[in-house]
Amino acid sequence: MSINRVIISGNLTRDAELRQTASGTSVLGFGVAVNDRRRNNQTGEWEDYANFVDCTMFGQRAQAIAPYLRKGLKVALEGKLRYSSWERDGQKRSKLEVIVDDLEFMSSRNDGQQGGYNGNYGNSGYNNGGYNAGNQGYNSGYNQGYAQPQPQQAPAPMPQAQPDVSSSVYDEDIPF
Repeated sequence: MSINRVIISGNLTRDAELRQTASGTSVLGFGVAVNDRRRNNQTGEWEDYANFVDCTMFGQRAQAIAPYLRKGLKVALEGKLRYSSWERDGQKRSKLEVIVDDLEFMSSRNDGQQGGYNGNYGNSGYNNGGYNAGNQGYNSGYNQGYAQPQPQQAPAPMPQAQPDVSSSVYDEDIPF
């Protein structure tokens, strides 16, 4: 068994580019910079090194969030890795990219960003008002900044008896 899941957060390296396939599917391409921290062997100091990750999103979700994805915006995303190889001008080329399933904005318009919406776009039903298109590569419940359907209210949990631990816990028992 193998698992192909990636979760990263970082800043967009460029404005997102939206294009259409011949069949009309929306394809959104963007890059995310993710820092890695390593100790410099010569100075002994910790230094940040940037890793640049190409990301692609498909379908109506891609179309809906394209105007909000601007360079510098902080996002968290979840997806899967996809390896592609091809030949151009007699040279073999390849790349590893993230196919984005879920994307969450970590900065909002109030943070001084040009674009952005403090919300979540993805396939997970719990992140987008309960609409879930499954693994079809699109999500019919995407948010365009309009009024969202209100999630159904869960029934109130049954009260559970809490044991009285006030006399059995002392400050000396807490390790911090």
